[in-house]
Formats: sequence, structure tokens, C-alpha cells
Amino acid sequence: MTAPLREQTPPAVRASSAAARWGPIVRSTVLPAVLIGSFLAFIGAFESEPMPMLLRLPFMVAISFAATVLGFLTFQLTGRMRLAQRHYAIHGALAALVMAVPMALVVWVAVNLVAPPQSDPPIRVIPHYIVISLVTSAFFCLFVAWMRRDAGRETHATAKPPKFLERLPLKLRGAEVWAVEAEDHYLRLHTSKGQDLILLRLADAVTELEGIEGAQVHRSWWVARDAIADARRGDGRATLTLKDGSEVPVSRTYAGLLRERGWI
Repeated sequence: MTAPLREQTPPAVRASSAAARWGPIVRSTVLPAVLIGSFLAFIGAFESEPMPMLLRLPFMVAISFAATVLGFLTFQLTGRMRLAQRHYAIHGALAALVMAVPMALVVWVAVNLVAPPQSDPPIRVIPHYIVISLVTSAFFCLFVAWMRRDAGRETHATAKPPKFLERLPLKLRGAEVWAVEAEDHYLRLHTSKGQDLILLRLADAVTELEGIEGAQVHRSWWVARDAIADARRGDGRATLTLKDGSEVPVSRTYAGLLRERGWI
């Protein structure tokens, strides 16, 4: 009888596979939570000085773990904002602003569960918690954004350009592709260096344009997001005006998707 796969796999290989799977998770969540939690426990942050250190340390580590999870979600959310994509410091600052209030509320609830106050309701301390959360969030969010800046550069540097760019005629090489318009069996290319025709189906062009932010807006048109100079809606239809002055009709088939993306 054939042994189970786990028994056939050497222990060293299983250990290596486990390290590869769990290593990034430990480095990105558990390790920062332990380090940050230990620091907060040492300084008695969030009015935790009355707690014994044996209770304060695991409490602050748990708070820090919640912060790392919240920080991850916040980075994912703010990373979609155009403003955050301009500079890593802007991304870090936006993440800190978004994170400060929910993190302060998490800490406030946790403190009251572990060490309920003996006097007045502690709602009055929430602004104080927000300030502390904003300061700590700003420090760590800016640090994380700074650490991730090179990864973003490497991604852009190593990203393979869209295959469609290889089809550009010689006079249009290096131009920005603004739109592709179907004309019988040809495609009219609207670019930053002018227009020209190539022989290709629009469906094939849309596939090869993957990597450029854009969308098919009509059965005869594909448009790049950055090429849109104006968008008008009227009589139940929408029209896009490109940077070269071309007007592109938006069919009802694609209008819903464009509205979801905020194009129209």
C-alpha cells in the first residue's frame, strides 16, 4: 500500500514548506505585534500603568496584533486612492488618519473590558486615545510605507509592457494609447502622437491592452482611463471626450460598469 503523501515527504522538506508558508505571516503580524506591544507595555500607554506587568504585556501584545490587522486592511483601502499613489509618505499619512479613530475605539473597549473604571464613565478619555492612536499610527504607517516603497518600484520596473504596444506603427512608438476604434477590419489608434490604422480585431486588441487602465465602452471603442478629458450624460446616454477631442459614445451595455468605476 502506498504511504500517505505526508509520510513520504522528508521532515526537512515539510519544515521548509511550513516556513515558506508561515514565515511572511509571522514577520508581518506576529513579530511587529510583540515588539510594539512590549514597548507600549513598558511605557504604560493608554493609562495601563495600574495593571501588573504580567497582565499588561499580553494585553498590549493583543492590542498591537489587532492594530497590525487593522493597519493591513487600512493600507489595502487607502492604497486604492489616487492621492496615496503619488508618494509613499502620502500613503502612510492617509492610512494613519483612517486608522486612528477605529484603533482608539478598539483600545477603549479593550481597556474597559480588562480594567473597568471605578469612577465616571471613561467616554471623556476617547479624544485622548484618538490623539495617542494618531501619533502611534502615523509613526508606524509611515515606517511601513517607507519599507514598501522599493517593492512598488520593483513591481513597476519589472512589469511587462502590454503586448499591444508592440503593434504600434513606427511613428507612434513610445506614445500613450488613448483609445482604439474599430473601423471595418481595421483599428484606428488614438495616441498622444497622433492617429494611424492597423489590421486587427477589437476583441484581440482589448486582450492585448491588459496592463493599461482602460475599458471597452462600446462595441467599437476601447478607451484608456487617463485619456478621458470630459464625460457628459444626457438623453439616457453618455459621451466621453478624449484628449485629442474625439467623442466616444458609451453604450448601455457598458454604462453600468463605467458608473461603478466612477468614469461617468
